[in-house]
Amino acid sequence: KFIMRLQQFTGPIIAKGVEDTAFYVYNRLLSLNEVGSNPSNFGCSIENFHAFMFTRQANWPLSMNATSTHDTKRGEDCRARINVLSEIPSEFSAHVEKWSSINSKKKKDLGAKLVPSKNEEYYIYQTLMGAFPFEKIELEDFKNRLKLHMTKALREAKTNSSWLSPNLPYEEAVNRFITELLDSSSENTFIQDFLPFQKRINFCGFLNSLSQTLIKIASPGVPDFYQGTELWDLSLVDPDNRRPVNFAKRPSFLEQVQNLDSSKLQGLLDDFEDGKVKIYAINKALETRHKNRDLFQNGAYVSLEVKGPFSNNVIAFCRKTEASCAVIVVPRLMAKLTNMERLPLGDVWGDTFVCLPLGVSKIWREIFTNQSVVSKKLGGDGGFYVGDLLHAFPLALLMQGESKT
Repeated sequence: KFIMRLQQFTGPIIAKGVEDTAFYVYNRLLSLNEVGSNPSNFGCSIENFHAFMFTRQANWPLSMNATSTHDTKRGEDCRARINVLSEIPSEFSAHVEKWSSINSKKKKDLGAKLVPSKNEEYYIYQTLMGAFPFEKIELEDFKNRLKLHMTKALREAKTNSSWLSPNLPYEEAVNRFITELLDSSSENTFIQDFLPFQKRINFCGFLNSLSQTLIKIASPGVPDFYQGTELWDLSLVDPDNRRPVNFAKRPSFLEQVQNLDSSKLQGLLDDFEDGKVKIYAINKALETRHKNRDLFQNGAYVSLEVKGPFSNNVIAFCRKTEASCAVIVVPRLMAKLTNMERLPLGDVWGDTFVCLPLGVSKIWREIFTNQSVVSKKLGGDGGFYVGDLLHAFPLALLMQGESKT
């Protein structure tokens, strides 16, 4: 009885102590401060990724693959943006120092301290990187959302305010700081420096998001889509992630992309900010999973070796049964491989090569481009050059033995 009673309290205590306090104070990289996550696990090697998937397939093949829920601290695409900062830490650090200097006059002196604190200011910059809206028309609403979010963050952190003893002057000073940060006038040198850098992070973040989406659908487990995440999800912690969803827009976009000719893919990528490229990837991958349910539900997980100059920038694996096989290839760590002028397609990848397991077909169909692909030889290995797979779309999902229809 005592143990049962104790266990009723340990979960909530940990949640309040870690997720609802420490995760608002320890701000090294906010995308790691997620429910069920551990901020000390900073990054993951490809080998560890595959090892995790092997274990998942062996022990929990029907677990939920969730990237956003009602309880996540940040939307999946917000986190995907913030993750990019880990690829260019020195560059981000230089920007933060510059911004802190520019914005020092925007802080309010409350006697014993300047508001916001350095830690809170750093939190705000990362939040802006992850959640900054695509469209200017959304900026005013975003300001209000960010202020509400920071009020909650301050009270959860319990350092300078709290739910039991709200420090209203302090919270108001932080809100005023945000208002001045996002002032669009030409005198605001911060926003002039911030926007080009954020745009670059945004570009790499959308590539991260696409890779995350395909991994979620094709890896061991059951993919889950929280309401609204069919398009970009840049929401913050609740109640922000429980805002009304435009359910009319999503079926409209889906109808537009369902029978999209592969020659139109460049248009989706050029206009990635509207989110159609994400719903296109989701639709194609889920449709393939539905048609090959046994393969994706029960098929073995097989890691694929990647060779060549950018082998560390590719995750490749296959799902395999005796009757069928699917190959998944996604890019990662894009910040230093590409830039906003060029997508990671075609000859960007040089001689980077994905090796296939023995005994599989030579003829494949790539789902997103609907093109036939024939495996090649590199030394003794059969497989594909990454540039051939990612020549028109930055993801590849190949089904064995299918020719173009």
